[in-house]
Amino acid sequence: MNVAQRVTIVTGGGAGIGGALAARLAREGARVVVADLDADSARAVSEAVNADRPGSTVSAGADVSDTEQIQRLVDLAESTFGPVDLYFANAGIAGAPGLDASEQDWDRSIDVNLRAHIRAAKLLVPGWLERGEGYFVSTASAAGLLTQIGSATYAVTKHAAVSFAEWLSVTYGDRGVRVSCLCPMGVNTRLLYSGKDSGDVLGRAATRAVTSAGDVLEPAEVADAVLAAVKDERFLVLPHEDVLDMYRQKGSDYDRWLRGMRRYQSSLLAQT
Repeated sequence: MNVAQRVTIVTGGGAGIGGALAARLAREGARVVVADLDADSARAVSEAVNADRPGSTVSAGADVSDTEQIQRLVDLAESTFGPVDLYFANAGIAGAPGLDASEQDWDRSIDVNLRAHIRAAKLLVPGWLERGEGYFVSTASAAGLLTQIGSATYAVTKHAAVSFAEWLSVTYGDRGVRVSCLCPMGVNTRLLYSGKDSGDVLGRAATRAVTSAGDVLEPAEVADAVLAAVKDERFLVLPHEDVLDMYRQKGSDYDRWLRGMRRYQSSLLAQT
């Protein structure tokens, strides 16, 4: 997939990976709708990109867990640039640590980290099937292949996001719908440090688990990895190559992996 002249939507585009994706897509010649719950942040990213590439982006504030608001983004893209070719389901939240997470915490995490992907796909895939092509890029996490120490809401919903991306590819991959799934470890964003700043022991352990497991990458590095995967039409996007080795070790002996994760968690909690 060559993204030049393609129409794209990037959710969670007001900062971090989403902001870097918007800039990288525009640099490659794509037309981009930058969407974020924080409309001002989305506008700032759009204006910065347009300063270098005038007219390449528009912005919108949107809660992309809501179907009507996703539809408004699709309508904005179509009225401004044309039919949507690629959708980057990048918005995500960290979620609350531990079993004390409320029903509301679970509902919000499921809505943002999973149902937002499902709802977008339901709106876009039928049109892609008619046109014979389309591309869905899911931002999940290494936690979706491994797990997340501290936050059950994050670990569970990111596993589900990976699973939904797999299902999309299996179900529609032979009918022109491409799918990529981004699973990074530490990226230098607000989300990475939300656990540390939560004041919760498990939250601090969650941040330490990620920052001590490998390099913390800059969002631009991750965006480069995503665009490379899209060009190759490759499903799994692993900016941290070690994740694949960890995933293989997990699959080769699940019980040993679980024991190792318990030891790792204990060592992290001892440091907090």
